[in-house]
Amino acid sequence: MNVIIVGCGNVGSTLAEKLRNENHDIVMIDKDSHKLDVLTDEQDILGVTGDGLNYQTLLRAGIEHTDLFIAVTESDEQNLLCCVMAKRSDKYCRTVARVRNPIYNTEISYLRRELGLSLIINPELIAAADIARRFQYPDSVSVETFTRGRVELMHLTVTGYSPLKGLVISALQPRFKCNILICAVKRGRRVFIPSADDTIEEGDELIVSATPRDANYFFRKTGLFKHPLKSAMIIGGGTIGFYLARRLTDVGIKTKIIEADEERCALLNDEIPKAIIINGDGTDERLLLREGLGGVGAFAALTGIDEENVLLSLFANRVSHARTITKLRRLNYTEIMNNNISVDHAVFPSLLTADYIVKYARSMLSISGGNVENAFDILDKRAVAIEFFVTGEGPVTGHAISSLKLKKDIIICSITRNERLIIPTGREDIRVGDNVLILSMHSDFKDIKDILA
Repeated sequence: MNVIIVGCGNVGSTLAEKLRNENHDIVMIDKDSHKLDVLTDEQDILGVTGDGLNYQTLLRAGIEHTDLFIAVTESDEQNLLCCVMAKRSDKYCRTVARVRNPIYNTEISYLRRELGLSLIINPELIAAADIARRFQYPDSVSVETFTRGRVELMHLTVTGYSPLKGLVISALQPRFKCNILICAVKRGRRVFIPSADDTIEEGDELIVSATPRDANYFFRKTGLFKHPLKSAMIIGGGTIGFYLARRLTDVGIKTKIIEADEERCALLNDEIPKAIIINGDGTDERLLLREGLGGVGAFAALTGIDEENVLLSLFANRVSHARTITKLRRLNYTEIMNNNISVDHAVFPSLLTADYIVKYARSMLSISGGNVENAFDILDKRAVAIEFFVTGEGPVTGHAISSLKLKKDIIICSITRNERLIIPTGREDIRVGDNVLILSMHSDFKDIKDILA
């Protein structure tokens, strides 16, 4: 594919390398000619010095023959406008914008629909979701994420001691009193979408869809959480800390944020009333101990300084049994963290963002259509999870899901509406602006109406 990337910061340069390694043709646009020269010298890509908002710059970069346009500058507004310019220049071009400000978070569906964007991605939200998963779920559960980290398909294997063994699927919700959906079962070499009458057997690998709250409750009830997370401490009340605290408190985890800026503390206190907000220096070891670091179950170092985060996580490991997460910006720390530093896990938001966009680029090659947003192989490529963005009224909208005549081997796993996740029970309908995630045994889809028989 022909790809244009506007902005050669951490995300842009990482994207260029990853996409070039997958044999895409890359053109990078940036105002800084020195940065471009360094990047083009290191990688086999083309560079165009200029502003991504300038039409002549886009023409020099080859916008008329571009398959994928990605805007990842430091300005949310510029990223959105760049994508609008690209779309006006080539209506068949897919456009991706990085948007970080939380004030836009509830407007994602509206912005995409009105501006004609293919994907809006929030690195901080994706990073927070990644950290929350590592805190919440046991190591025996692997997770696939969709819809910018809001939707999760969880993989778990049924053991001989599991309370799931021998249960009929229709009995799951009454038994555990939470809304979960078994989307697929891998039994030996066979992969299938189960019916309500199927029985779960020992050794089955299940794909489960649930809201974070229901997933947490379900895993507790099934005994997968032998030591469920009860408390967490976050150092740094920035955007990632905000998203993380909101997610943890939503599932009943006692969460404390330590933030140095007094005004930011007041905002956090208003926006996350369930969290405990402490105005103080997160690098003060005595403060951390007074606030209970020794007894917390999870610890996230999310300040804006990488070295502080590493040292804080090392201190937390020394004085507690908490699972620690360290946020890092500098990508040259990846090798050091993997081999030499004993922290539980390091999160690189720019890498997570780049990886998500690369997955999107791959999905463009496998499935493309009017409202197919993403398509990811799962279960050893025996099934495919497909995301649709519903852009207009059609045969699937306005009807209860239970009344839709779906093709064989298709299940609707989730609906995301105005940033709210819905696990369908059959009574819900699909509406314009929804993100719909399906799982299927086949992949011949160009539009969401293709799920109908």
